[in-house]
Amino acid sequence: MTTQNVTKADIVIIGGSLGGCTAALSALKMGKQVIMTEETDWIGGQLTNQAVPPDEHKWIESFGCTRSYRNFRDNIRKYYKDLFPVTQKARENDRLNPGTANVSRISHEPRAALHVLTEMLAPYVNSGKLSIMTEHIPVHAETKDDAVTAVTVQGLRTGKQLVLQGTYFIDATECGDLLPLAGVEYVTGAESKQDLGEPHAVDGPAEPQNMQAFTYCFAMDYIEGENHTIERPAEYDFWKDYQAPFWPTKQLSWYGLVPHTLEPIEYSLFPEPGRFSLWEYRQIIDKDNFEEGTYDSSITIVNWPQNDYWLGSIIDVSEEERQHHLYMAKQLSLSLLYWMQTEAPRPDGGKGYPGLRLRKDVVGTEDGLAKYPYIREARRIQSLSTVTEQHISAQPESPLTAAVPFEDSVGVGCYRIDLHPSTGLNTFIDISAYPFQIPLGSLIPVRVKNVLPASKNIGTTHITNGCYRVHPSEWNIGEAVGHLSAYCMTKQVTPKEVRENKVYLTEFQQLLKDQGFELEWPHTHSV
Repeated sequence: MTTQNVTKADIVIIGGSLGGCTAALSALKMGKQVIMTEETDWIGGQLTNQAVPPDEHKWIESFGCTRSYRNFRDNIRKYYKDLFPVTQKARENDRLNPGTANVSRISHEPRAALHVLTEMLAPYVNSGKLSIMTEHIPVHAETKDDAVTAVTVQGLRTGKQLVLQGTYFIDATECGDLLPLAGVEYVTGAESKQDLGEPHAVDGPAEPQNMQAFTYCFAMDYIEGENHTIERPAEYDFWKDYQAPFWPTKQLSWYGLVPHTLEPIEYSLFPEPGRFSLWEYRQIIDKDNFEEGTYDSSITIVNWPQNDYWLGSIIDVSEEERQHHLYMAKQLSLSLLYWMQTEAPRPDGGKGYPGLRLRKDVVGTEDGLAKYPYIREARRIQSLSTVTEQHISAQPESPLTAAVPFEDSVGVGCYRIDLHPSTGLNTFIDISAYPFQIPLGSLIPVRVKNVLPASKNIGTTHITNGCYRVHPSEWNIGEAVGHLSAYCMTKQVTPKEVRENKVYLTEFQQLLKDQGFELEWPHTHSV
């Protein structure tokens, strides 16, 4: 090893996910030198390279997130108001929702999030405190005495390898890719009921390869009278005829299931009386928020039940199998678009919407699909404490009247326990949950001292991952981990010592509060 291929920093973040960005931001605020790598050429994870507008709880405008997340949301609105010809009504709306999606109070384009995140990190990049290495993946880790000493990353364009040395290493990849390289104990897939007693865990042995569907999202608009039909996808015949055993009809149809009741539901593309409009579900641009002519059409993101891919996992499988499932997932999304353009039933009795236009520019790719699949479930560390269904469930049979409080809380989140169909060909699991806390113990591996998780790889279960995986929670997790690693360096203590020592824990929690963290919920109700 020569000095030319070694780079050092206080904190090395592997993965530029949403949690990776916030981990970097908080560590930098505490004066640390940071390197952050990213597999794609866009930082921001599910907000950007996966093209998923924010999934948020009903109180988000008032409480239930960190100050910096609220600043991010303010900056998204400022981005549109400062740079775009928005209508006067939109300009005067303090709670402008650029897309007026029904899933999010601030749905917006991936490039808007990329702009704002880049802007938030810019002072540190320009001052040399932060180095962002896009299009790099981890390929090797060196360990000694239950700690990681270096991680080797490889450039996807150049093939060149670089050794990154640091005091703390943060896994902020979408799938928990650093964990196996670093020898961090982890679990995947669905736990057994026998493991932790969760009522909705699987019967019999655990199923490590039974994971939630992933999805290749894409953006589209609609130009009436024009024909933007794509080339017929190679696997269209397969997907046109495919029907899962738990699905009411073919996957390429206007039918699906209500997640919490499992009753069949008929969707519509555009708004129709009595039907759920898929177009409005994740609409990221509502052209009526902008002066006439700014946008030819409103724009929506297709992240629907129809393009959820559950025929196989891409975690802990051979590279050949991984590539096969990624390819088939892309084919599913393209087949859904082609079906909508050519065969989808219309309310007027006709078939197909050829005016649907794949917006490659919105996601920044040649094939028009997001740069990275939307990953709902990753490898999860074996942690000092694990969040289970019994901590947060609001099911009628649950004895809880609120989520179980955690003395070591480092933040809050709120979402239903929402599991999409899985690779075990299990249908939705959609359970009411109470607004919850994020325990510090779920962020600390059982053995390895200087690796911390910052994404969907924390100490949850297959079940509880379903509510800890969304945007505000991941933001909080990453931000807390960035502060934790910096605090531990400053105090020369380990994360485990912070959790177990009352003085350190109280001081660290006060630090978080001073930075605008909320560590507990006011009186609320289940969702």
